[in-house]
Amino acid sequence: MSVILCTAGYDHTIRFWEALSGICSRTIQHPDSQVNRLCISPDKRFLAAAGHHTVKLFDIRSTNPAPTSVFEGHTGNVTGIAFHCDGKWMVTSSEDGTVKIWDTRSGAIRRSYNHGSPVNDVVIHPNQGEIISCDRGGSIRLWDLAENTCAHQLIPEEEVSVSSVTVATNGTLLCAANNAGNVFVWQLVQAFERTQLVPMTHFSAHKEYITRILLSPDVKKLATCSADHTAKIWEVKEMEPAGPNAEPRAFPLEATLTGHQRWVWDCAFSADSAYLVTACSDHYARLWELHTQQIIRQYNGHHRGAVCVALNDYSETR
Repeated sequence: MSVILCTAGYDHTIRFWEALSGICSRTIQHPDSQVNRLCISPDKRFLAAAGHHTVKLFDIRSTNPAPTSVFEGHTGNVTGIAFHCDGKWMVTSSEDGTVKIWDTRSGAIRRSYNHGSPVNDVVIHPNQGEIISCDRGGSIRLWDLAENTCAHQLIPEEEVSVSSVTVATNGTLLCAANNAGNVFVWQLVQAFERTQLVPMTHFSAHKEYITRILLSPDVKKLATCSADHTAKIWEVKEMEPAGPNAEPRAFPLEATLTGHQRWVWDCAFSADSAYLVTACSDHYARLWELHTQQIIRQYNGHHRGAVCVALNDYSETR
């Protein structure tokens, strides 16, 4: 399968789509709970689905609807998933206040880090040696896996839940979004074998909650999804860090993707950064051509809100 596109949400199903035709090619039942997040393993073998307390791994190439493995250990909704580049381990975040690292072969928990507040999202730094998570209490934490410790804690806005984080594929930027509709950007600088976070800019992106923030693979675009029924595309610009008295500058707004009827929960870029798929509470997922800002395809089949999407259209030789 050269293009894998999956969506899921509140109707307890996971759907695989033919990206260009819009045909649903496969449906997997997820009877235990809604699905909060989806993630495709780098080798395109497995799809991880985060539910209420568990993460289930499904074999993408098999027609067997049963999961190949179930990861149990969280006691709240699982809110984020990411795979190690070789698929040897994965990391999850949960409303139970923890971030956990799992051995994907055995299903064992290798590490568990405590936030002390429900965790909303987690990502892996491209160096594979650090993970970054954010929580409802308003903090962002960078965990150093070699030192097995929290190396940095950031609180961009006091007592405002940080809903989502994203790190650049080249490891140069960290972006975060919060429930006040604000975006925060840091430069990631390697110094003395440690990552330093240098504030770059922050700006108001939406007047409602931001549900997801995502940097494009080419690190030229930043997508934000919101409760205001839109997704926005921002141009990532190199900026000198703002001085102590200077007003930070916003990234230039490239596009506002309108047409969603309800909250936009999630998004995924194509490998060439030219297309974006969004998942919305109005039951639909949509494929957008960013150059024209047009909907190329609408994926219709969910009976309740679509809240998560995963896309992998990288070539097999990646």
